[in-house]
Amino acid sequence: PFDAALKGAKEIGFTIVSMTLSLVAVFIPVLLLQGLIGRLFREFAVTIAVAILVSGFVSLTLTPMLCARFLKPGHTTQHGKFYETTERLWLKLLGAYDRSLTWVMDHSRAALAFSAAILIGTVLLGHFVEKGFIPSEDQGMLFGNVLTREGTSFDAMVRHQQEVARIVQADSNVESFMSSVGRSSSMNEGFIFLQLKDRSKRKLDADAVGRELTAKTSVVPGVQVYLTNPPVINIGGRRSRSLYQFTLQGTNIDELFQKAGEFEVAARKLPGITDVNSDLQIKNPQVNVTIDRDRAAQLGISAEAVQQALYNAYGARQVSTIFTQDDQYWVVMELLPEYQRNLAALNLLSIRSPNGDLVPLTTLARVAPDVGPLTVNHQGQLPAVTISFNTAPGVSLGDAVTRVQDLARRTLPSSISTTFSGTAQAFQEAQSGLLVLLVLAIVVIYLVLGILYESFVHPITILTGLPFAGFGALLILVITRLDLSIYAFVGVIMLVGLVKKNAIMMIDFAIEAERRDKKSPREAILEACHVRFRPIMMTTMAALMGTLPIALGAGAGAESRRPLGVAVVGGLAFSQLVTLYVTPVFYTYFDTLAARVKAWRARRRAVAVEAHSTAP
Repeated sequence: PFDAALKGAKEIGFTIVSMTLSLVAVFIPVLLLQGLIGRLFREFAVTIAVAILVSGFVSLTLTPMLCARFLKPGHTTQHGKFYETTERLWLKLLGAYDRSLTWVMDHSRAALAFSAAILIGTVLLGHFVEKGFIPSEDQGMLFGNVLTREGTSFDAMVRHQQEVARIVQADSNVESFMSSVGRSSSMNEGFIFLQLKDRSKRKLDADAVGRELTAKTSVVPGVQVYLTNPPVINIGGRRSRSLYQFTLQGTNIDELFQKAGEFEVAARKLPGITDVNSDLQIKNPQVNVTIDRDRAAQLGISAEAVQQALYNAYGARQVSTIFTQDDQYWVVMELLPEYQRNLAALNLLSIRSPNGDLVPLTTLARVAPDVGPLTVNHQGQLPAVTISFNTAPGVSLGDAVTRVQDLARRTLPSSISTTFSGTAQAFQEAQSGLLVLLVLAIVVIYLVLGILYESFVHPITILTGLPFAGFGALLILVITRLDLSIYAFVGVIMLVGLVKKNAIMMIDFAIEAERRDKKSPREAILEACHVRFRPIMMTTMAALMGTLPIALGAGAGAESRRPLGVAVVGGLAFSQLVTLYVTPVFYTYFDTLAARVKAWRARRRAVAVEAHSTAP
């Protein structure tokens, strides 16, 4: 056992070093990433890289030591019926693999054509797969905005909010809720927070509960209810009633308001986009009091006196405090509610002049009803209107962003600039960043493998399995109707490091067989596939079984982890089946090509030497 452990460690040592370093190299670009993606996955990359390095060290030290101490010689080991049965099945599987691999090697051109088709299919799947960002998670809560028409009074808004609250309270999925009315800028908006029952006590997830309650509350006249499942990570953006924001900006405020209203109407008709609304509120009823300055000056009344009189009537001014033995009471002066709601009551107001006379307001000013904006939002010192929206079930954020951008190009003039905000903006930035990350990971792995093998060719042979892993990952995402979210993309990045282990185990053995036994590339790779078939299957099945619980999506927060597990399981399963046959084909072709290039260079050097020796 001691000698066997030393020999086994020596035989597999370089393979373990190659697999460990190349797998760690995958996460180097993640550590260098800036922005949101870098902040999200930096700790993840460090944890995985350190774990891989420790595992590689243990595999080269502790594992051989344990084998030397605990393994028993084969002739003293007694096996049971289960072992004998499984071993016979394994030998039959190995024999079938050897025969099928020989057939594939005899039809190598067909294997190359199949590989090219898979590469094209991977590119097409990458283009058509639904793009997402951060999957929605059921956190057991919902946030909602209740919106009524502009100009609604506080009392009317309270009644609307109470009607919505009664519907929410009667829902069997709601554990408790909190409701409030009014904001500093508007009284026509209410807020509601819902705490849902535990997931095991309800049949619907949080998104489905939100859609169901939105339909129930739609029966309340004059009210629009926007319920959203809060994202796991709240990314900037203006406060809005839906998850994703699209901001319009322009220097001409009249044109901006007009085009923003038209754009909102058109966006409501886009397929796959729901809960479209905006922060544009420019039709709030108001009363314009225009002071006749000349007349007021003749009577000795200033504009400030008019303002104070209006504030005394409608501003709820505190004019005194009554102190008692155990408490104090504020004295607030204002008109009775029936006068506050009646515009004609303004004609009854009078302003006291400096000589003590009461001058009717109508003598000094002209009162006219009008409409105006509740607020004028700005972004980057320019007036801005933010259109917010959600995506319908089954529609990815990538499709929604594309449709909104197309609508903006068709309907908005060049004088109005547009940009996504918050989560939608981070999604756009992540798309280009993730693609760069994938390319960098492949380049870094190629460089590391090139240094280890001292070859430009063998790393290419090892990396030929990547399209098969990508194809399997994207295909299973399409089949399971999952988006290519950032978590799924991280699964694809992990696949870049995982799938190459099969090729490394094959090629290491084949290179040694060529050098030691002087075998041809075909003979060497066939022997390598036969000998390394068992460890390849063992490591792949271990990785599959370890990732399968994540792919099945059990437990809290499974909605985020599941795309990663599904991508890894699909990519590993497909690439495992294909690389066992295609990698040997690539090895023979690239090995033959390298030999021809080396022979061509030798001939050129020989010709150059001969020409130099015959020169006068």
